[in-house]
Amino acid sequence: MRPSRIRSRLRQDQAVRIACMYYPVNMLPAHAAKSGYDAIWLDTEHNTWERHEIQRILLQHHLANIDCIVRTGSRNANDLYRLLEDGAAGLMCPFVNTPAEAAALAQAAKFPPLGQRGLDGAGHDNNYYLDGTAAYPADANRETFLILQIETTEAIANVEAIAATPGVDGLFIGPGDLSLRLGCALDWTNPKLLAAEDAVAAAAAKHGIAWGRPAGTAAQIQHIFNKGGRLIAHGSDFGAVMTGLAAGGRTFADALENKSAGGAAPATFNP
Repeated sequence: MRPSRIRSRLRQDQAVRIACMYYPVNMLPAHAAKSGYDAIWLDTEHNTWERHEIQRILLQHHLANIDCIVRTGSRNANDLYRLLEDGAAGLMCPFVNTPAEAAALAQAAKFPPLGQRGLDGAGHDNNYYLDGTAAYPADANRETFLILQIETTEAIANVEAIAATPGVDGLFIGPGDLSLRLGCALDWTNPKLLAAEDAVAAAAAKHGIAWGRPAGTAAQIQHIFNKGGRLIAHGSDFGAVMTGLAAGGRTFADALENKSAGGAAPATFNP
């Protein structure tokens, strides 16, 4: 089984550098790995992916030696462990509000003795059964992971019990949904969001699991790390398109305005 970069970095108490992937862009895993990222968070909660698209992009992650965290809204056990069989390094599950929900997800994602994941062994994660299955369950429990999103006031109230659930490896704050339900702006200086972050950080530290959240700036990355957070998301394909096209538009505007100011006609574009 391929060793997880996330697991390795967490064992060394290092930050896990995560980019978000909204769309099936085959080049993204290779470029992210080259840029120093450890993992890509593949979002199937808010975006539609065909199963074969997920299988293909997971192969790209393995080729680039970068972890893939699949965020899925499914609570179906078979759906969850098939994503792991296809090569996902871990799962991120949104809107986990109670320890009972956490336990059900852990049961689906982990082999005995931690859970009740179904055993096959012919998938990509076990190298298509080439080495049999003797070491497979223990390897999978050691190298894959389950991250639960904390996004509601109910989840904050239950966060310590959620963190204590056997088989849960990490907590991840969903700031948009959490701020909406807290009735505050999405502003990390807001006392309500800071209190929620404190609760998540304390629960994760007490039970020896990882935690994290998205970060928009270097200062936010440093803040999360200094507070004990190691799962840090920054950058995405969606953001790259937004910023890249905005920058391109400004370049066009500057170039054409300068030419107009100088009296010269715009050059003809030859692709």
